[in-house]
Amino acid sequence: MLAIFLKTLPFFLVIGTGWLAGRTRFFPPEATGWLTKFVFYFALSAMLFRFAATLDVASLFDPAFVMAYLCGSAALWALGFAVARWRRQPLVTAAMEAHTAMTGNTGFLGVPMLVVLLGERAIGPVLMVLTIDMVVFSTLITLIVTAARQGRVRLATLWPLLRGIVSNPMIVSMLAGLAWAGLHLPMPGPLDEFLALLGASATPGALFAIGASLAGRAAERMGPALWLSLAKLVLHPLAVGIAALAVFGVEPYAAGVMIAAASLPVAGNVYILAQYFGTAVQRVSAAILISTAASIATVPVVIHWITKG
Repeated sequence: MLAIFLKTLPFFLVIGTGWLAGRTRFFPPEATGWLTKFVFYFALSAMLFRFAATLDVASLFDPAFVMAYLCGSAALWALGFAVARWRRQPLVTAAMEAHTAMTGNTGFLGVPMLVVLLGERAIGPVLMVLTIDMVVFSTLITLIVTAARQGRVRLATLWPLLRGIVSNPMIVSMLAGLAWAGLHLPMPGPLDEFLALLGASATPGALFAIGASLAGRAAERMGPALWLSLAKLVLHPLAVGIAALAVFGVEPYAAGVMIAAASLPVAGNVYILAQYFGTAVQRVSAAILISTAASIATVPVVIHWITKG
């Protein structure tokens, strides 16, 4: 257990360094925005392309894995939605809380950290989790909010949503890498070294950006934020773990990667959605802050459990 904690500690120390730099204003919000853009469009995209280009496309898609993660996450989504409605929250706010409870920071934290901790075999499962989160559940929250506010979903609403998914650099880089792998194209040495060099900056850059972005968050609406953090860090990995191991019989290693990915703290892009839709902004911001801080203790426990099992 101590060994796992010491392995994860450097990742969280980089996050803490970013938080300190942002808190002292040595690294202002404008710098955080530009660093995030660099990581999102260049470093992380290079890393994802290089990872995807090395995968065996034929064995990547596992229906049992996909159904286990979908069903486990959907069950937690439903629980988060039901709890919010029980607290008499509006439909849009309830949907945003449900989305917060099951959307982890797989892109900026999971991809760099889990591949290092669990090995390169984790690449495929992590990318699958990332894709499901971005395509399925981001689409779900958008459709619910649109239907609740406009009374129905129109084709004019779906086009910007589809365009946003297709133009997402993480999705584009993954698809391009999978196409490269599927066509069995050779990876020229200079290109591989270029991607490795650029992708190497994704891990420290993403972690530093996470910390710097947390510096501007206030811990308000503590009650809902604590519940959402508990749901994300504890109930989400529990739900997908039950679905993967007890229901769908997912291969143990892939199931472990799925559970580890589900144990990650709330993703920063959930805050962007909350701002865009104008709902639950304070509780989402606080949930990101609390869950990221608490994950220093919870993520090593999950990693220890799945590696020991």
